[in-house]
Amino acid sequence: MAKKATKKGAKKTKRKPNPAFMKALQPDDALAAVVGTKPLPRTQITKKLWDYIKKNGCQDKVNRRNINADDKLLAVFNGKKTVSMFEMTKLVAKHVR
Repeated sequence: MAKKATKKGAKKTKRKPNPAFMKALQPDDALAAVVGTKPLPRTQITKKLWDYIKKNGCQDKVNRRNINADDKLLAVFNGKKTVSMFEMTKLVAKHVR
């Protein structure tokens, strides 16, 4: 059996963060009740949102991909009691400028 040739001189390039994700966004009043009032990059907003969800036990016990909204999250989720984690990011995008 012949071995496959590999490139010895190839170096991995370090990933550069996407500048669009690093731009600070201002949360509106509904989202500010959960993540704070200071402008934050989109990545930090998502991180703080997950911290809140885990701290307050809002993640569904059976289907871990779903988030059960409490009073503060109902305003962010436009009145929906349960949303998937994928739908959550789309709904949060409407609350930043």
